[in-house]
Amino acid sequence: MAMLDRIAGNRDLKEHLRTALQSGRLSHSILLVGEPGCGAGFAARCLAADYLYPAGGAHAEAVLRQEDPESITLRRRGASGQIRVEDVRAARDAIQRSALSSDAAGRAMFVYDAQDLNAASANTLLKIIEEPPDGVIFLFTASSAAAVLPTIRSRCAAYSIAPVEEGECAEFLRRERPELTERQARDLAFLYEGHIGNCLRAVTDPDAKAARSAARELCRQAEQQDTYRAAALLAGYEKDKEGAYALLWQAVQAASAALRRPGFDGLSPDAAARVVRAADHAVKVMRANGNPRLALTVCGIEMTQTDQVRNDP
Repeated sequence: MAMLDRIAGNRDLKEHLRTALQSGRLSHSILLVGEPGCGAGFAARCLAADYLYPAGGAHAEAVLRQEDPESITLRRRGASGQIRVEDVRAARDAIQRSALSSDAAGRAMFVYDAQDLNAASANTLLKIIEEPPDGVIFLFTASSAAAVLPTIRSRCAAYSIAPVEEGECAEFLRRERPELTERQARDLAFLYEGHIGNCLRAVTDPDAKAARSAARELCRQAEQQDTYRAAALLAGYEKDKEGAYALLWQAVQAASAALRRPGFDGLSPDAAARVVRAADHAVKVMRANGNPRLALTVCGIEMTQTDQVRNDP
């Protein structure tokens, strides 16, 4: 089975890529665009695996695990949240100078979150994209094509990755994670609206699992209107802004699910609406460099108290 077949849903995308591969007309620069959590990175690795190792096997599986020696990866890192120009230079040198193994049909460079390339990084990368070494394929992912610098975007064949229908998403999760019950898989598919990457992170990534667990507890306090316990939970994130963002994002996902299906995660529509409003407000304040302690304190109050209670003298 081709690795492309492992991509859930997105039938037209898989057919277009498969046809391009088989006909030898695949562009050497591909941009896969999808909302965070849709699986654009996984789709890029599936395409690379079929390109590098048409016969499949252990090497192709290694590409999916991000362990293949013929794959070079660029990601954002550091306080800037951008893909650094020095990392691009190092990747460019590696792909130009390293010898190709006898097992691979080429080499792949992954650029995850290509919208985080700044002008210097993009210009450095552009030099190798315009005159690529033989056999090299460049695979970009981005949350939005418009957010990618035009100098890069214009040189790529762009494809869109869509969320997967709930039932198909649940089936995929059951195949990938057999320990999940059918109910658990369906709840995850519903919670994250078919965004398979988010579903998988919720059960495999320790940080995502911790944020999901804390969010469920926070939603429980919102439902019970327990301001003290909600405030105590949020106080633990006053010095961990990224952790606070992850917690509040998970809380919004749960609350949004409860608005679509009242009672999901034990949340009523009224409590769910309070959670969404309070979390969105807290995130906006913190991203505007507001005081995290104050923002989270207010968040706990807004999540657990109705407007009438807050306005009573």
